[in-house]
Amino acid sequence: MLKIAVCVSGGGTNLQAIIDRVNDGTITNTEISLVISNKSDAYALTRAKDAGIATEVIKPRDYASRDEFGLAMISTLEKYGIELVVLGGYLVILPENLVKAYEGRMINIHPSLIPSHCGDGYYGLKVHESVLKRGNKVTGATVHFVDEGTDSGPIILQKAVDVLDDDTPESLQKRVMEQAEWII
Repeated sequence: MLKIAVCVSGGGTNLQAIIDRVNDGTITNTEISLVISNKSDAYALTRAKDAGIATEVIKPRDYASRDEFGLAMISTLEKYGIELVVLGGYLVILPENLVKAYEGRMINIHPSLIPSHCGDGYYGLKVHESVLKRGNKVTGATVHFVDEGTDSGPIILQKAVDVLDDDTPESLQKRVMEQAEWII
């Protein structure tokens, strides 16, 4: 049984999709053992608790350095025996020591088709605003390994979603979540 942790910063829609896929058997041989958030009021923590999943709040600002924050994350992940870390809407740039400790065992779900609309400043609704401003006809979601860069790790898989003429950033975000992020 693969023990995973999901790191979140907000509502936890990606977390809920993973919980649902584990519960319905779509994702097999996997246990969500831990949910970590950098925000104590993140609704994702409620979703986790409702599903009987352990939660931890680890805030970067509570540590004197990024390395200390990374060590706290590593210690917590090791305490729960985590084998794979999933970043699902986790809006924290990870310290190098954490990325290296989980090299090849940390993945991110990004709401665009990388290499478009990714990197510093591209998260949440900002991604979909950029897609519409650029006039893209197709967008989607990407799952990729995490490396030292921002959204620069090797791509694992992608799913495309058409952009509609009447899309708003909010409607596009909802459709990308439903048709791509929650599926892949």
